[in-house]
Amino acid sequence: MFYYLLDYINKTYNPPGFDVFRYLSFRSSLSAITALFLAFYIGPKVISYLQRKQIGQTIREVGPKSHFSKAGTPTMGGIILIFSVVLPVLLWADILSAYIILVLLGTIWLSMVGFVDDYLKVVKKSSKGLIARYKLLGQVVVGLAIGAAIYYMPEFAPYNSQTTLPFFKDLNFDFSYFYIPVVIFIITATSNAVNLTDGLDGLAVGTMLIVMLALGVIGYTSGNKIYADYLNIMYLPGSGELTVFIAAFIGAGLGFLWFNTYPAQIFMGDTGSLALGGAFGILSILIKKELLIPILGAIFFTETISVIVQRLYFKYTKKKTGIGKRVFKMAPIHHHFEMLGWPEPKIVVRFYIITIIFAIISLASFKVR
Repeated sequence: MFYYLLDYINKTYNPPGFDVFRYLSFRSSLSAITALFLAFYIGPKVISYLQRKQIGQTIREVGPKSHFSKAGTPTMGGIILIFSVVLPVLLWADILSAYIILVLLGTIWLSMVGFVDDYLKVVKKSSKGLIARYKLLGQVVVGLAIGAAIYYMPEFAPYNSQTTLPFFKDLNFDFSYFYIPVVIFIITATSNAVNLTDGLDGLAVGTMLIVMLALGVIGYTSGNKIYADYLNIMYLPGSGELTVFIAAFIGAGLGFLWFNTYPAQIFMGDTGSLALGGAFGILSILIKKELLIPILGAIFFTETISVIVQRLYFKYTKKKTGIGKRVFKMAPIHHHFEMLGWPEPKIVVRFYIITIIFAIISLASFKVR
């Protein structure tokens, strides 16, 4: 909203200094700062409200014993994240941009799906929360809507179903008629992957901050013709506007991490984790870097694979021998390291370091080709 107001003032009256609001870098900075201060401001208020209403986390009995002390910690803190992202984006971004519309609506929708799940589990005391097929339906709906929009909207016509192949110069892959199902799969997979990763204080949001920094660089260069030509990557007119959204996410994430770092004062719940994962998937799709997801999101990918391997091996051994066996002491894999005796903060920081390494590899893929 401020973007249009300030642009109007600049074009009509041409006051000195107002031209700076046209620049993505400046608006992204304002977006990040606004989001950070919003998170700092509303964080304590949301935590206090949730404590008064006794909306706290329930700890599974089968989980690590060290987590029992976390019982009752306020959850549904994703409200802080989403509010702190949405408002700065509405203020500083071009909200008529197709890129902003899709990522903003997709993130909000997935947050609402997560909110319903959290509400049923924490407030209504339903042990299973939102039925799995309804949660999946919510993820499929947003994937279908975004996939169809990119495939059919004229803004994306020159490259709608294409994606960049990492480490290959001037080589793209066209999903063609399979594009919409691929988008549905990616958004469902990334939102669930981050949801699985959200098991230790500060792990999911901190890891996502690193991923978002890399996505911000990729989005900005993809939307800048000079940089895109220099790096020989697909030029996506208008995609640079996504940096305003990403900057808001980074600011909001830092603000939330202030309260979520060990020992956490609040958990994000599905309200936040589904939105974080969905935003990751949607941004990767919009900037045509879908095939970078397993590299850039290596931690999320590994967490998901660990759960799949654990379940498949348990079922296989139970069917074969009558006794189910496990590959890991507990899945997702961050719990495996807890069961090995690693302190929670050590696991989180080491996962951060791994994410930084893979973020650097992802960025290097644009030149190492």
